Amino acid sequence: MSDPILDLYDLLLDRFGPQHWWPAETEFEVIVGALLTQQTRWESVEQAISNLKERSLLTPASLSQAELGTIEECIRCTGFYRQKAERLQLLSQHFSENGISRILGEPIDELRKELLSLKGVGPETADSIILYAAHKPVFVIDAYTTRICRCIGIDGGYDALQRHFEDLLPESVPLYQEFHALIVMYGKEYCVRKRCDECIISTV
Repeated sequence: MSDPILDLYDLLLDRFGPQHWWPAETEFEVIVGALLTQQTRWESVEQAISNLKERSLLTPASLSQAELGTIEECIRCTGFYRQKAERLQLLSQHFSENGISRILGEPIDELRKELLSLKGVGPETADSIILYAAHKPVFVIDAYTTRICRCIGIDGGYDALQRHFEDLLPESVPLYQEFHALIVMYGKEYCVRKRCDECIISTV
């Protein structure tokens, strides 16, 4: 009997098609987006990133040297903008001083430890950066993943769910990216809008 996780992937891919996530022009744009997406909708993150681009503030050096008020103005639409602006500037300073290529080139365990040492970077944000900016194989567990796993009878905390996915799936960056993106798409379409009566996960 197949694991419901494998059935879930086939179901979501058939429903939504390839997502080709993460939409960004540079590695640093992914990093900024990963921090800004905390507790907000992706549409708001896109607007904030567009605002930062208009001010030429999407490099570690430019963002680390920008006035805090300017950053706050650009990202206000994402909520908690004062807190995020401070954390974004600290993160930018770290990447500017230590080199984005050097940091992202570290082995996964060292990279994750370094990212988690930065203010405002938790496991989900760190793993999003590792998977989508560093292109290294770690599976991202977010609120949608936790909720959907519970619906198909798989419970556990962040580490346990991550191990479940990584033990089951081939170690593939494109696969991890695609699967996570499909889960997010499903969560946005059905979970956020509370379309539980239309849920197709129950068929897994």
